Parts: sequence; C-alpha cells; structure tokens
Amino acid sequence: MWVRKDILHLIEFWGTAALAVLAAFAPWRGSLRPGAEFRRLPALISSSLAAPSACTCLCLHFLLLCFQVQVLAAEENVDFRIHVENQTRARDDVSRKQLRLYQLYSRTSGKHIQVLGRRISARGEDGDKYAQLLVETDTFGSQVRIKGKETEFYLCMNRKGKLVGKPDGTSKECVFIEKVLENNYTALMSAKYSGWYVGFTKKGRPRKGPKTRENQQDVHFMKRYPKGQAELQKPFKYTTVTKRSRRIRPTHPG
Repeated sequence: MWVRKDILHLIEFWGTAALAVLAAFAPWRGSLRPGAEFRRLPALISSSLAAPSACTCLCLHFLLLCFQVQVLAAEENVDFRIHVENQTRARDDVSRKQLRLYQLYSRTSGKHIQVLGRRISARGEDGDKYAQLLVETDTFGSQVRIKGKETEFYLCMNRKGKLVGKPDGTSKECVFIEKVLENNYTALMSAKYSGWYVGFTKKGRPRKGPKTRENQQDVHFMKRYPKGQAELQKPFKYTTVTKRSRRIRPTHPG
C-alpha cells in the first residue's frame, strides 16, 4: 500500500513540475499557478499540444523519463515479508506430508513436552514414551501438527490460550507455525491465534497463549531425537553422477 502512496506523490510532484514548465513555454503562460491548477493539467496539456514548441516537447519527454525511473525504483524496493507471511499461513494440500519423530526439549523446565491424553506438560525425561512426538508438516516446513506417539492425541490450543490434547487434529487449533529463532531454538506459534505461543513454566506447567511472547525463554524449544533412536533417522545422501557403464547381463547356467 505504501508503494501506491509514493507513486501518487510522485505523480503530483512531476505533474506540478510539468505545469511549471508548460507555463513558461506554452501560449497560456502567466495564467497558471503551479500546484493550484494540477487538476486542469490534462486539459491544458492537450490544448498546448495543438501548437507545441520544441522546448516544451523536450521538457515533457525529460519529465516523463524521470517519472518512469522513480516508479521502477519504488517497485524494486517492495517489501515481500507480508506476502511471505501470508503464504506461510496458507494451507498446502498438494505437497506430500512429511512425518518426523522427535522430542521437544523445553528451555525453562529442562524436560520434554508430554502429550498425556488431554493433559499437556513439559516434565518428560529423555526417551519417555509420552515425550515422543510425531510431527507432520502441514506446508513446506512451516505449519506442523504435533501428535503424541503413545496416546495419539494432538497438541492443540483452544480459544482461551490453554494447551490441551485432542483425539482429532483436523481443527486449525491444532496447527502451529514453526519458527527457528536467532538463538537456534524453535518456537511454535498458533496458526489460528496469531501471537500466541506454546510455552511452559519452570515446573513444566503450560502457559496460556495470551501471556507468551516470542522472546520469552518459556516458548523456546530444542528438537531432540528419542533416546536410542537417532540411528533410525536416515541422513540425506547425495547421488553422484558417473559415466554410464554398459549393463552386464546375468548369465543363466545351462
């Protein structure tokens, strides 16, 4: 929206400047005041083009060129952060869902998030069966759904900002936006209630969403593989391209 305002200001500026130039060289000079007759500019220009002078045409071409350059410069400085944020919030029903298994270590409680049915806490030890979470990406690595592997309940946030477990995770209350912070911790913001984060106290009790902020340690988590299951996560391997070799056909006996 700010780009449009800047363009309007540029149009008004260059229009006033063009009016000043035309007032100096057109037959109707002396009867205009720059800025006061801007609304009459199109009619005045069209009337002066009936018998334009060389200087008038040259000045108009110069002003038009300057205006185009400034409009292009304004378009190059467009801030796409709002567009990226809107696309991040959009659902992606085309891409294949990615399912991952890990634990979420709470920075404040020193324990892991547990999905104990409808009750949520951050008191799980490393390798605890209730602390093992199945995380499904709802979009390209931004929106996630978190489900307890043992209870199969989803981590959700209701309209009061309270963390609860639900057996059905199709509601938008069970979708969170995964943010990687500058300190390499991860924060989980509710996709439905913007600005509300998953957070816990030092005793592992859930914090209500309205009382959380992104810079609070209560909402900072670290992803950890379950104890003894790190080897199940296969790392990505690059395939090397080699010169195609001749296929050797197997020989059959007899």
